[in-house]
Amino acid sequence: MNYRKISALVACLVMASSFLIAAPPPPPVFKAGAGKRDVTPKEPVPMWGYGARHAALSTGTLDPLFASAVVIQAGEKKLAIVGLDLGRSPAETTLQHIRARIKEKAGIEYSFIAGSHTHHGPVLELTDEEGKGKGKFAAALRYYQELEDGIVAAILEADAKLVTARLATGVVKLNGFNRNRHTKFEPKPGDPDLGVIRLDTVKGKPVAVIVNFTGHPTMIEAGVLKFSADYVGALKATVEQEFGGQAVFMQGAAGDMSPNKGANKDFAEFGQALGREVVKLAASLKPEEVVQPSLEVKEDRFKFSSRMDWNSSGIRAAFSSAFFPELIPNYTDEYADGIRPRLTVALLNRDIALVGGSGEFFCNHSLRLKERARVKQLFFFGYCNGYHQYFPTIEAVAEGGYGADATVSPVEVGAGEKIMNSALTWIYQMQGKIKK
Repeated sequence: MNYRKISALVACLVMASSFLIAAPPPPPVFKAGAGKRDVTPKEPVPMWGYGARHAALSTGTLDPLFASAVVIQAGEKKLAIVGLDLGRSPAETTLQHIRARIKEKAGIEYSFIAGSHTHHGPVLELTDEEGKGKGKFAAALRYYQELEDGIVAAILEADAKLVTARLATGVVKLNGFNRNRHTKFEPKPGDPDLGVIRLDTVKGKPVAVIVNFTGHPTMIEAGVLKFSADYVGALKATVEQEFGGQAVFMQGAAGDMSPNKGANKDFAEFGQALGREVVKLAASLKPEEVVQPSLEVKEDRFKFSSRMDWNSSGIRAAFSSAFFPELIPNYTDEYADGIRPRLTVALLNRDIALVGGSGEFFCNHSLRLKERARVKQLFFFGYCNGYHQYFPTIEAVAEGGYGADATVSPVEVGAGEKIMNSALTWIYQMQGKIKK
């Protein structure tokens, strides 16, 4: 045995192992990419948002509906943020299919997938069962697969375009752009915040601008049976034309908030005016390198009792008359085990909070959460990762009125406050200020 050779080999191995131990880990990455797809239905289908339309089919398109996606990678974790020109986010089955596909194809485990709440998009609740859409609304059922494929394609495109990115966030208060449509008590709560997440390449080229604003996209008359993104489409087009990158719109807690037209004559002019405010804010921000990127996400579904007896034949008949018969069994199926809204909370780089709720939350929910969270900036996304109708505040329920009454807010009183308290607790847990 040649002990000299063995000793030399051992010495080399020791040196190599020492080098490997001493080698610094690769720097953590912060990347972003954007993608979008046209998800406008190609066939006539029932339209979402106004019960008085009943099952009337769409007759064309005013402007296209898009799925606009941004993927953010912080370290090893990836997050998809998707704004849809739809009344709500996809139904549960479609949502889970999307999430499974993007996890398998791109390793994206977390997502905020939200509707803008335009009332000129397609109905999304029908299913392929007798009395629930099968046969009578075959075109709508075909569309759901097209929608799923479009959303997945937008997310995968964004993932394929990931580049090292710089980040900036900002918020301004826009007085006069929205109003509280519910309460008669003064002072009326309102959320004037226009929030922006700006993502650039390291060379300063815009990748995406994520816009967070609160106001129902209901500026087009209900009698118009044509698809439209409402003011949101004009907003995004203005940002993309005048600033660059891809605009993604994420609706806020708009349960009791409407746009305030002001001097703007129609939805397009309003969207353009709001878009110019986005451009002004985005241009004022200075994206910086993210030195210590991090991402923590928590999601859960809650279970609340219902203020409506969905087993009552009289209630079912009333809702069937107000909307249309095939729609209602799908809602009652959703609420068969209680009303189960979803809460999704992400903490990006330890100081930017993203909170998504699966319904129409009244603005005071997000206002109070922003005040209590004590982070650099909090973005609240409504109509996100599901849809469970209105979540009024307790005082709004006491006042009554549309959005607060049980007919459109069947969830038990105080559910919104409980969800917001959970969001607040999770944020502090992610920061290490409260034990998990």
